Amino acid sequence: MKKVATRFAPSPTGPLHIGGVRTALFNWLYSKNQNGNFYLRVEDTDKERSKDEYKNQIIQSLKWIGINYDGDEYIQSKKLADHVKVANELLKNGHAYKCYCSSEEIEEQKKRARQKKVPYIYNRKWRDKKDTDAPKDIKPVIRFKSKIDGTSILKDLVQGDVEIDNNTIEDFIILRNDGTPTYNLSAAVDDHQMNMTHIIRGDDHKINTFKQIQIYQSMKWELPSFAHIPLIHTIEGKKLSKRDKASTLDDYSKIGIMPDALRNYLLRLGWSYKDKEIFTLDESIKHFNLEGIGKSPSKLDMSRILSMNEHYIKNIDENDLFNQLTEYCKLYKNEIKSDKKEKIKKSLTFLKNKAKTLEDIFNNGQYIIRDEVNFNKDDVELIDDKARKVISDFSAQFKKIDLPSREILEPIVNGLIKSHDTNFKGVGQPLRIALTGSKFGPGIYDIILSLGKEEVQKRLSTKMA
Repeated sequence: MKKVATRFAPSPTGPLHIGGVRTALFNWLYSKNQNGNFYLRVEDTDKERSKDEYKNQIIQSLKWIGINYDGDEYIQSKKLADHVKVANELLKNGHAYKCYCSSEEIEEQKKRARQKKVPYIYNRKWRDKKDTDAPKDIKPVIRFKSKIDGTSILKDLVQGDVEIDNNTIEDFIILRNDGTPTYNLSAAVDDHQMNMTHIIRGDDHKINTFKQIQIYQSMKWELPSFAHIPLIHTIEGKKLSKRDKASTLDDYSKIGIMPDALRNYLLRLGWSYKDKEIFTLDESIKHFNLEGIGKSPSKLDMSRILSMNEHYIKNIDENDLFNQLTEYCKLYKNEIKSDKKEKIKKSLTFLKNKAKTLEDIFNNGQYIIRDEVNFNKDDVELIDDKARKVISDFSAQFKKIDLPSREILEPIVNGLIKSHDTNFKGVGQPLRIALTGSKFGPGIYDIILSLGKEEVQKRLSTKMA
C-alpha cells in the first residue's frame, strides 16, 4: 500500500482565506493520522495576480496556526513544461484536439446559452474536424476530448457516490493559444507527479474532479481517492467569500485570536468526534478521520470563535500566554516596554479573567503599559471632594507600607469605608480612577499590587497635584 500523501494547493493571489485554512488543516490532520506526508503546492501560474507577498503570507499563516508541511514548497510555475508535455501526449493519443474557434464564436455561443437560460457548453465544433480545415489566422487552443455518452460516478469519501451525466462536461481547454496550461491539466499532472493518494478539497471542485479523473484515465495513471468537504457559509447562510468580514486568517490574528483556539474551532467546523469539543494537537491527530466530516455546509460563528478563544486564554499556561501577548503587541500594537513586561506577566492571572482576545488583555493592561494615566473625562468628573478625601487618606496610609499585600490593604480599605461612612465602591472607584483613569477595570487590590508601591504613590500624588 502506498504511503498516504495529501496536499494543500493555494493560489498566491491574496491573503489566505479561512476556508482554505480549514482545507489545509483537514489535509494535514488526515496525513498525520495515517502516518503519511503533507505537502504545500503553490499554484502561481496566474502571473498577473500571483505575488510573492501573498505566497509568503500563506506560508507564515500555515506556520502560525501550527500546520507544517513536508519538504519544500512545490512551485507550480516551475513545472509548466511537464504540463505542456502531457497536453501534447493527449493530443497525440487522440484524447485531445485543436480548436480553432475564434473568441467571437465562443462569445456568440455563450450569448445564445444565456438567452436560452441554460449552462454554456462548448459545441465541440472542432472535435472531429481535420487540421487541414483550419483557418490560417487563428492560433488554436487544445481541448480535452471529454466523454459524451453515459454517466460517471465519483466514489467520494465524504459525499458518497456522486453521479454525473458525461455530456454535461464540456471539451475543456487544457492548453491556451499562448501555449500555457489551464488549471485542470496542471492540477492533474502535479497531483500525479507528487504521488498524491488523497485529494481533499472543497465541494465546489467536484466538476473539476470529474475533468481531472478523465485526464488520469486517458494517461493510464493510478487514481487518487477524492474527498469533497462542504463549504463554509456566513451565519446568514451565504457562501463565505473573501469580501466578507473576518474571511482571512489575518483578520483573526489582528484581533488577538490565538492559533490553538482557531485551529480547534476550524477542526470542529463541519467535523465531529463523539461529543468532544476541545482537542489538543495530539488528540486532533489521533481522532481525525474523514468519516466524521458532515455533508452540509458549516456556518462561521464569530461568537463561537470568541468563546473558544476565551477558553484557551483561561486555561493556557501563563508563560505561553505572555509570549503570545508580547508577540501580538509587537505585530499589531505597541511593543510592551521591557520595564513593563514583568508587571504584565504577574498581572495575567486577573487581566485574562474578562478577556476573550489578546487585544482585550492588551486593553485591560493599559494602565500598566502606559507611563502616565490616561483619564476618562466622564469618570474624572466622579471625583468630588469626598472622593478626593478618600484618595488623600488612602495615600497617607499607603506611604507607611513597606511591601503591599492584599492582607495589608484590606484593613486600610475597610477602615476608610467606616471612617467615610461609605461602601466598597465609595473607596474602590475613586482609587481605580486615580490609578487607571477609568472606573472600569480590574479589582482595586489587583491594580495596586500589579503597579507596585512606587508607581502607586507616583500616580496618587500626580492626581492630587
